Amino acid sequence: MAQQEKVLATDEAVALMDLLQEKHGPLMFHQSGGCCDGSSPMCYPRGEFRVGDSDILLGYVNDTPFYMSKDQYEYWKHTQLIIDVVEGRGGMFSLENPEGKRFLIRSRVFE
Repeated sequence: MAQQEKVLATDEAVALMDLLQEKHGPLMFHQSGGCCDGSSPMCYPRGEFRVGDSDILLGYVNDTPFYMSKDQYEYWKHTQLIIDVVEGRGGMFSLENPEGKRFLIRSRVFE
């Protein structure tokens, strides 16, 4: 049985990532957990956010690495994460903020 990918993205999320890559170059995502900005995936220019020993790489979406804190992953390890986009303001430091859209995570439990 093939292992399912841990993180995917909708077509809308990929389109927004493409737009952001044109403006900012290669991207990265980090999902830290917590409230406020920490509850949404944050999109940064690749290398701007320093990942450490407390972070794990869940996979790549649209050639973009997606990291999550180990503590947060313990809660999400049985789910597949899907990066999506909705209208509205994103996290203060996330690159999509000026676009009037924000990334969010949807999930489904692995079968």
